[in-house]
Amino acid sequence: MRKSVKINYLLNLGYQLLLIALPLITTPYISRVLGDYAIGSYSFTQSVVTYFTLLGCIGLGLYGQREIAYCQNDFQKRTKLLYELVLLKLISVTVSFVLYFFVIQSVEKFQLLFYIQMIDLIANIFDINYFYQGLEDFSKIITRNVIVRFISIACVFLLVKSPEDLPLYVLIQSLSILFGNMSMWLTLPKYLVRLDQYSLEIKKHLRPTLVLFLPQVAVSVYTVLDRTMIELLTGNTREIGYYEQAQKIVKLALTIVTSLGTVMLPRISSLYAGEQNEAIKRYIYQSLQFVMLIGCPIMFGLIGVAHNLVPWFLGDQFLASIPLVMITAPIVIFIGMSNVIGIQFLLPTRRQKAYTVSTLVGSGVNLVLNLVLIPRFLSLGATIASVIAELSVTAFQFYCVHDVIRLRPIIKENSKYLLMSLAMFAIVYPMSIWLKPSVFYTVLLMGIGASFYFIGLILVKDSLIYGIIDTIKQKSKKLKG
Repeated sequence: MRKSVKINYLLNLGYQLLLIALPLITTPYISRVLGDYAIGSYSFTQSVVTYFTLLGCIGLGLYGQREIAYCQNDFQKRTKLLYELVLLKLISVTVSFVLYFFVIQSVEKFQLLFYIQMIDLIANIFDINYFYQGLEDFSKIITRNVIVRFISIACVFLLVKSPEDLPLYVLIQSLSILFGNMSMWLTLPKYLVRLDQYSLEIKKHLRPTLVLFLPQVAVSVYTVLDRTMIELLTGNTREIGYYEQAQKIVKLALTIVTSLGTVMLPRISSLYAGEQNEAIKRYIYQSLQFVMLIGCPIMFGLIGVAHNLVPWFLGDQFLASIPLVMITAPIVIFIGMSNVIGIQFLLPTRRQKAYTVSTLVGSGVNLVLNLVLIPRFLSLGATIASVIAELSVTAFQFYCVHDVIRLRPIIKENSKYLLMSLAMFAIVYPMSIWLKPSVFYTVLLMGIGASFYFIGLILVKDSLIYGIIDTIKQKSKKLKG
């Protein structure tokens, strides 16, 4: 029996909050132990590996999640579908692995790291997260990820002690992916049934997965290519480190906003299969309101506390990341909205073409701006290019759905979140500059900002806040009763 959207969201949100909490412990340690050059080296090699990982997946993640959601209650059909997708991925990953092996033979710099990360490609063969996501059974994924995360973090603290331990750090990260994916197979048998007939149809899935593969490649251009281009255009590996750590801080905060998309894609796919268009539209507007409610204070909060956060969180080696965090912060809103329109609406309603074109637009914008800005401004140029690229993706997607989802009423109805966040920023930013960077003062600033923001929304009687309060009251009454 599938769980409600609220339960799945709370499970996923709890996991995402854990993902934020754990790096709050590990990132300061890794930044100081490995340093900017080692982190830049890992970030560059990982960006290259990502291209081959995408080639091995060929869009199977999103496609599999959506197709499994369409046949949630048909045991025969979903079992057959899983077998077909696993075999297709085995073939595609094998091709990707062979190409990767030959490519890294011609690369002398960072070659040991490249060899270690071959494990990442092998791990893709065992990745069946899409199956559980399609069934809306997120508890299995979350439980497995939590266990693997804690084990890998323990290994990092015990074994990684200096920049010379970078290969060991990379090995820990790669093995955690492999063992995590393999563990998902342990509970798989109870979800499958014996097939009546064994004629698997792999070929029919190739074209639709490739349709989703193209936008994933395009997305990688403006999310991963930045790191590759900084190295290729400047040869300054430390700049990759500054860029990587700034992106990491913002992306950690972003997970709170985008966590809803993971649970909404299978639910909307199921609604679309049942032709419940009004329900889909209602969910989309609610998701957009949530993005504005949470995204606005996170965006302005990051800009407001960056001067106080970065020095103690990343260390003095990464002071150059402060302006990068501040400039990157708006992607919290841009990606949050594009996640709703693209992942929650365009894909489950089979509007892949619009989604694909939007990612191509972002890729084109990012590539051109990277070529112009990175040689002159280094990591700052890559940051500016990324933000503008994300904005272009969001703007194009809203244009594609303007006949169904209107932007103007969304802005009008949710402008209070933006105004309240600006007022919060006006209070927090001067204090961030004035107070000495420390864990205590950063937490204090976040607490002051969050309190001001949510109390302000309560005073203006925001419907979403009051709805959450009413839900909590009702749950409390049921528990007491």
